[in-house]
Amino acid sequence: MGRKFAVAINPKWCKKCGICAAFCPRQVFTHKAGHVPEITAEEKCIGCNQCEQRCPDFAVTVRGKNDESDS
Repeated sequence: MGRKFAVAINPKWCKKCGICAAFCPRQVFTHKAGHVPEITAEEKCIGCNQCEQRCPDFAVTVRGKNDESDS
């Protein structure tokens, strides 16, 4: 079994652009125009961090579920 990742979106920072959903190679997000993207398939996340790196508002975070920051 592969490593698991926790994905989070800060809705206060998100401007609802959908870039995270557009760049996700595993379709972890579902995005409807004008809405904060939803994390609908977190179990598919491979931890590539494309969503986190491309988010212009720093609203997306991806962490390994075993990271110390998750304690």
